[in-house]
Amino acid sequence: MYDFDWSSIPNALPFLWDGMKISIQITATAVVVGILWGTLLALMRLSPIKPLSWFAAGYVNLFRAVPLVMVLLWFFLIVPHLLESIFGFPRGSDMRMGSAMAGFALFEAAYYSEIMRAGIQSVPKGQMAAASALGMNYGQSMRLIILPQAFRNMVPLLLTQGIILFQDTSLVYVSALADFFGAAYKVGDRDGRLVELLLFAGAVYFVICFTASRIVRRYQQKLKIA
Repeated sequence: MYDFDWSSIPNALPFLWDGMKISIQITATAVVVGILWGTLLALMRLSPIKPLSWFAAGYVNLFRAVPLVMVLLWFFLIVPHLLESIFGFPRGSDMRMGSAMAGFALFEAAYYSEIMRAGIQSVPKGQMAAASALGMNYGQSMRLIILPQAFRNMVPLLLTQGIILFQDTSLVYVSALADFFGAAYKVGDRDGRLVELLLFAGAVYFVICFTASRIVRRYQQKLKIA
């Protein structure tokens, strides 16, 4: 029978916390950039201008058809070389964090785009007609009338996608970046207590994600009541 020993966890907490900060930083950046870029993609996909609509549809379909780990590998292996050749970044500089943020943000934008597109289409068409009657152009109507309502309707789904994104940050191990999961794995491998550290990491992920999902559910219920 396996002899569990949890004594290495207390001493590893500072290192694990550093990894957690990396996971949170990647999540926050990807959520903000993903929502902004995803909203633009949703507007382009709903645009009557065919080239914009085709570009947005192609972007969304491409990123939704490719595994996230593959996208992260692309950015980890290709983006640093592009930055070196185009912008003259010093060769050998550590770009793992930037590559991970870019990969997650652009990947998640495809999913946020579909969420925002559904939110925009859920707003009654009469709202756009009313905005036009008030003298607003298309851009003003979207910015002041349609998007605020769409965003409000889709907040629970946007937050849920953020929780999924936080879980997916563990995939940055492909770039040897010490996020929370990577830090736990390294400590467990170093101390010969890999099982304990991975169980501890799993428990932390469960507590954070379960708590966040409960908060999102309560917020969703408040929206229904309102």
